[in-house]
Amino acid sequence: MDDSKTQKAWGIYDETGIFVAVCRHGFCLLITDMVQSGELAKYPLAVVAKLLDAFGDNLGGGYDIGCQFNTTLNNSSIGALARSLHHTCLVGAFHGHAHRRLCQLFSLTTYIKGLGIEDLETCERTFSKSNSLASPLRYTTIFHRKQAIDSYFEHNDDLEVFSNLSNFLYSNYKQALDILTNGNDVLPNAMRDLGVTDVGVFESWLEEEKAYLKGPSTRARRRNATDGILAELLILPANSDALDAAMNLFGTPSRHCDITGSYDAQVANTRKTESTRRHVLEDYERNLKLVQALECKLDINVRWVPDDGEWQRVGRLVANRKYQRALDRLEGLVVARIFELAKMNKAGTGYKLRKHIAKALQTRSAAIRSALNTYNNIASAMFPPRQILKWDEVVEYAFLADFDLLRNARADISQTPWSSPAARSAMDLHFKMCRAQEEISRLNVEVRRLVTYIRDEDIYLQVCEDQLKATSPALAHQVAIHRNIRGRFNSRHLKRLHDISKLPGFSGTVVPGVSARTGPGESASAPNARTPANMFAGRIPVHNLSSPVGADTQEDLDEEEVTEEVTEEASRSLHKVLLITDDLSRLQLIDNVELE
Repeated sequence: MDDSKTQKAWGIYDETGIFVAVCRHGFCLLITDMVQSGELAKYPLAVVAKLLDAFGDNLGGGYDIGCQFNTTLNNSSIGALARSLHHTCLVGAFHGHAHRRLCQLFSLTTYIKGLGIEDLETCERTFSKSNSLASPLRYTTIFHRKQAIDSYFEHNDDLEVFSNLSNFLYSNYKQALDILTNGNDVLPNAMRDLGVTDVGVFESWLEEEKAYLKGPSTRARRRNATDGILAELLILPANSDALDAAMNLFGTPSRHCDITGSYDAQVANTRKTESTRRHVLEDYERNLKLVQALECKLDINVRWVPDDGEWQRVGRLVANRKYQRALDRLEGLVVARIFELAKMNKAGTGYKLRKHIAKALQTRSAAIRSALNTYNNIASAMFPPRQILKWDEVVEYAFLADFDLLRNARADISQTPWSSPAARSAMDLHFKMCRAQEEISRLNVEVRRLVTYIRDEDIYLQVCEDQLKATSPALAHQVAIHRNIRGRFNSRHLKRLHDISKLPGFSGTVVPGVSARTGPGESASAPNARTPANMFAGRIPVHNLSSPVGADTQEDLDEEEVTEEVTEEASRSLHKVLLITDDLSRLQLIDNVELE
């Protein structure tokens, strides 16, 4: 596919897509249009701002680039609000496994406390279901496009997501129990083989891995200032020679200018030479100031020259630090790649996730190749020359034991306990068990909330229907229809909740509780149904009786007669609709009774 042509084709549309926010159960929370642009940062920023305003503190949001978006959010106008409300940016399980290993340690669902077994990929499933909606929307008006999207997600929430809510709870509960059952059988044996007696060791291993992957860049930043000054000391003679050459070049223009050329060409050459001399002079003066500062800091009374022993010692120190930084960068990239390959080759990893990780590794291989070239250039310039690595050797590394270059690094992590495949497998299993226990605790709350909501909503609608029967039978009939629609899945939910209570290891309860929210519109609020005064009667114009009224003409009488006929026909049609609706609802109730 030609990306340029695709981009040009999409450029003809004003609305290029939608950006949505859904809860972990699949209910749609927010939808925003992406107008004349792709997926820009302003859309998730607007969504986060709205969610913080609606739900308050301690929110967590999964985003396929959540690690980068966290920096954008902190630097935005709502960054202070997000930090004060403890908002957390996370990465979904599918996309997260293709990120850098250091990013996974801070943002992947497995290592986030309190997240449960949620994978944060609900949006992907939502878009997969709504793909068929995209084609017809390309030819609709703005109004009908928004109407179709709104109708689809309303239908999806009411008739698909809500109907599968108890299935979601059952599947997650069963999955969490399976993880705990398997972990209780496997983890003790793995800990005994590793010589680990306390599961708290896994937490310390995770922190050690974070510190290691962050370490090279942190150490490099601390040494940048000192290394820079030492490097300036070494290159000062070179700058001095360059300055002398530039001054000689400016003093003898006849050697570099064509005297037979035009006057404009000679002026251009002169200005170019003058610019070169000025740049070299500025570099020399800047380096000279740095060297003077270094001499004062190190208490050097006589400036070093290349023949001095101190000069040579510092030269070796600077070269060794350059080599060490290049080695640290290459080491970090290769070790992270080995850890990511371990996930790709692990049993139970799906085909699509394997392909996703492989594609991400292929993209990041350019960074490894660049780091490898830098390392080889510096290693060959060392005295004596250090080991040169080939690309084919690096990409074949699958275990830390194969990476011999680690022995020359500052820390040989191949000997650390958390770097072995068995230790890493045990550590991941421990964190999965922690998330499974959190999921069970959360599901115990959600199960009771669902059974309480089913009871309260049915009672609320039933009472509202009884209150309206005397004053407005038609409206009471519509409430009954709504109650039947909302209650059509109650028997399925109650059966599934009963199945959850029979699972081995179930620790919650399916006894309805007492709702904490009793405000207007809540399912546990006090019913107070009223018939709107202007529901059936239109606004009747009031004439001023004191003003003179002329006699009706034949045209006015004909118009009134036509209006009365239209009104009467509409009334008969409405009456027929209500009768048919009532018959259908009775048939549905009879069918439900027969099924029971």
